[in-house]
Amino acid sequence: MVIELISKNYTPVEKLKDLIDKKLQRLDKFFVGEDTKVKVCLKQVKDNTYTLELTIVLDSTVMRAEVTSDNMYNNIDLALPKLEKQIIKHHKKLVSRSKKIREKLVEEEAHEVEKPSTVVRTKVYNLTPMTVEDAIEELELVEHDFFVFLNKATGTVNVLYKRIDGDYGLIQAVI
Repeated sequence: MVIELISKNYTPVEKLKDLIDKKLQRLDKFFVGEDTKVKVCLKQVKDNTYTLELTIVLDSTVMRAEVTSDNMYNNIDLALPKLEKQIIKHHKKLVSRSKKIREKLVEEEAHEVEKPSTVVRTKVYNLTPMTVEDAIEELELVEHDFFVFLNKATGTVNVLYKRIDGDYGLIQAVI
């Protein structure tokens, strides 16, 4: 976690900086493996009034806590629970959103599985005897992925198909 400390009209002592660093390390448990940036702004508003602002920016979400009191040390203890509450709320929202997405995907898969495959079209045509070269020409003309024909040389039904690499494959039926 990267802590950026900014002071306006206030000069923090080293003890306060260490305390802020120590207390903010509690937030590390929420941001595992991330270089989260926490912006800490210390201000003196009036003679005896101090403001502490904690800001965390995650992707498109901004979490912020601001506390004003007569003691900067108390401000840390007051602002940190506010920020933790926002982080927990944001985390729950993300978990809920991902859970809804998973449920929707499972539901869609269930709908797909429930529908049995059926024959929706039947096509009948006469097999004309032809050579493999003629079948390649026919396949190119109809612009399909495969072509069924009667092989003139062998007298068997063959399936000519276009491979992914652009070449052709031939399936020969044996009776």
